[in-house]
Parts: sequence; C-alpha cells; structure tokens
Amino acid sequence: MKIGDLSAATGASARSLRYYEEQGLLASTRTGGGQRVYPPGAVERVSLIQSLLAAGLNSVTIADVLPCISDSAIRTPWLAGRLGAELARVESQIESLHRTRDILAGLVEEYRVSPAASAG
Repeated sequence: MKIGDLSAATGASARSLRYYEEQGLLASTRTGGGQRVYPPGAVERVSLIQSLLAAGLNSVTIADVLPCISDSAIRTPWLAGRLGAELARVESQIESLHRTRDILAGLVEEYRVSPAASAG
C-alpha cells in the first residue's frame, strides 16, 4: 500500500504518516523509485497510533508502549504501570479543565447583563 492509499484509508495526512515513520511508530519499505510501501497491517497500526495520540500520549510514549499493545502475546506489569501513569495524567488534566470551566461559567454569569439592566 502506497502512502496516498494509506492516507486515504486512515484519514492521516501523508505528512503525519512520514512523521510516524520518523518516530519509529510505523515502518515501510521503498520501491526502486523510492516510493514508500506499507505492509498490510498498516491501516490498523495507524488507527492505533491515532487513538493513542487522541488519548494524549506523545510519540515517545507511544513508541515505548506500541510494541506491547500491538502484540497481544506481550503482557507486562510495566505496560499497565506506564498506561496507568498516562491515565492519571489525563484525569488530572480533566479535573483542571473542570475547574477552569466552572470559573469561566461563574464569570459569564457575573458579567452577563440582563436585558432590564442594559435598558437603563
């Protein structure tokens, strides 16, 4: 599968796919003309990478955990600990966003001008 086909199948831009490859997250071979060719499982791998990125993991963390996640035979306490730490980080960010939302909602209410007050 060429890069354009993989991009179309996953919704990832060609630039993103090249970045995943640079980061060691995705592998390809090259044709004689230098074009990238991805293996049959590349669509699933890119989908997994995108899911992990959307979950807030950075490419370094993904490179660490991806081999364990993509190979169901590898189950380690290390992986559970690493993903647990990422989960705790995301939960902390969510709590912080909830606090920020509450502050902003309070400010909106405080500064909202009622129609009667603005007419006067």
